[in-house]
Parts: sequence; C-alpha cells; structure tokens
Amino acid sequence: MLITGKRYLDYSSFIKSTFGNRVQKITLDIGFSCPNRDGSKGFGGCTYCNNDTFNPDYCVPTKSIKQQLEEGILRFSKKYKTQKYFAYFQAYTNTYSDLDSLKKMYEEALSVENVIGLVIGTRPDCISEEIIDYLSFLSKQYYISLEFGVESTLNKTLIDVNRCHSFEDTIAAYKLCENKGFHLGAHLIIGLPNESKEELLNHAIEISKLPITTLKLHHLQIVKKSIMAHQFKTSPEQFNLFTAENYIEFISEFIGLLRPDIIIERFVSEAPQDLLIAPKWNGLKNFEIVDKIDKLLTQKNTWQGKFYLKASNY
Repeated sequence: MLITGKRYLDYSSFIKSTFGNRVQKITLDIGFSCPNRDGSKGFGGCTYCNNDTFNPDYCVPTKSIKQQLEEGILRFSKKYKTQKYFAYFQAYTNTYSDLDSLKKMYEEALSVENVIGLVIGTRPDCISEEIIDYLSFLSKQYYISLEFGVESTLNKTLIDVNRCHSFEDTIAAYKLCENKGFHLGAHLIIGLPNESKEELLNHAIEISKLPITTLKLHHLQIVKKSIMAHQFKTSPEQFNLFTAENYIEFISEFIGLLRPDIIIERFVSEAPQDLLIAPKWNGLKNFEIVDKIDKLLTQKNTWQGKFYLKASNY
C-alpha cells in the first residue's frame, strides 16, 4: 500500500513512489474534435465545455506535438532541472482518429527527450480494441494512462449535458481496457445540474466499481463561451453551485465512500478568472482548498474508504 502521510492516496506521492522524482504533465492540443461536436452523435459539445479553460498559451494545434512539448518543457525545466515529463493529450477526444494517425502522434510525443509516458484524455465511446492493444504494447516500455471523462454516473445528467453516451458505455469501455497493462483514470464533475447530494455521494460508490487507478474530481464551474453559461443566465434555478465551504465538507464525505486504493489526482480545478462566471471562491487557490480538506479530514477523524465496505455492501 502506498504510504502518503495523508488520509487519502494522493497523486504526487504515487508519482514520487513510482518514479523517484517529479514528473510534470505537458498539455497538448492536437486539434481533435468530439463526436458530440462534429455531428456523428450530436452538435455543440458538452454544455459545460470551453477548452480554453485548461489550455496554456503554448498549447495550440497549429504547432507540432514536438514543438508544444519542447516549449512546455522549457517553461517547467527552469524551476525543476531533473524532472521527467508526461505528454498530456488533454483537449477534446484524443483517441478520436484512426489508429495509424494516433500512432504517429503518440510516437512523436514519446520521441521527445525526457518524455517518459503518455496521459490520454478521451471519451468512453471513442475507444476500440485495436487502440487498446496498441496502448498495451506501449505500456511495456512507457507509462501509459488512459483517462475517460465519466463526468456523472447518472444517465439523466449525461443526457442533460449533451454527452451523447450512457454510463453503461462507460462501464463497457473500462471492461475492455481492464488488465491491459496501462493505467486507467476517471474524471468526475461534482455538482452538475439537478443532482441531489445523495446522488452526488453515490458517484463515489459507482466509480469505485470501475477498475480505475486514478480519479480526478472538480466542482462545476460555469465558464464563458459555453452552452451552460447561457443556461445559467436564463435558468439559474436549475443550478446549485457549491460554496468553497460546502464543497470542502462534501469532499470529506465523498472520500469516506471511495474505494481505498484509488489514487486521487485532484479535488478541484481552477478556471482562468477571465473566463469564470461562477462560483467565485474569494480567490482561494487550489492548494488552499486541498489544505482545508486535509485539515477537515483530521478534525472529523475520517479517511479514504472509511465507509467503503459498508456502502458497497449496502
């Protein structure tokens, strides 16, 4: 069992234990689309999405993968001289292409000096056995993590936010990828419209049934240039956005229900202030939120998985 010094398994401890050093993700944008944008399943994309909220300025699809990586590495290497890097295929759906094209992209990334692995963000309905077999092959030499945007375990919510796939699709995708040699991650948005607290907590129970190594959480943020920004303006009553205090309290409960061997990669995400509409947490930074979560877990004498067996049996 990974020893972290925290009341949950944190990602930085996992990386240090695995590699003996820092490993920095370098975000890439290779110009992919999504099936709920290009018409193959729908149009408009996910209602909450504006990819500008997480793309750094060097990260533009007009630049080659090698150039994006080298510019990102140059930026981060100024502070940490000896760290290694993951090429992070983040924007949109990064398995949404033919296998030959994906091979060229992934191999270009792995050819860059000090890049030791790939982190690939995608959708559960955009994976195939041939892509899985190729990633399994790569995992024999490199760290490979495939992250699925789960977002919610409720089909009613997935319909509302225009995901154009079901939670059953998510379960099937993880089953295809299980025991293939690469790591599996999941991403959840906490607080999507019309989800009750009981339903939100049940996400921890349902996500724990999936064969995931890592989990990313963040609270719902309304950002400019998204469909949800218009919905928030015209129908604010359907939104129940977290305050910082309520989110910290919620996470302290959520952690207790989560399978104890899942590595928690993040609790919170911070959209750029010039794009963020709501909620605004008085300038609290991510590390400050995490520190408050750590302190509350200690105060409540709770920890990851404390209630997992009881909840899963129930």
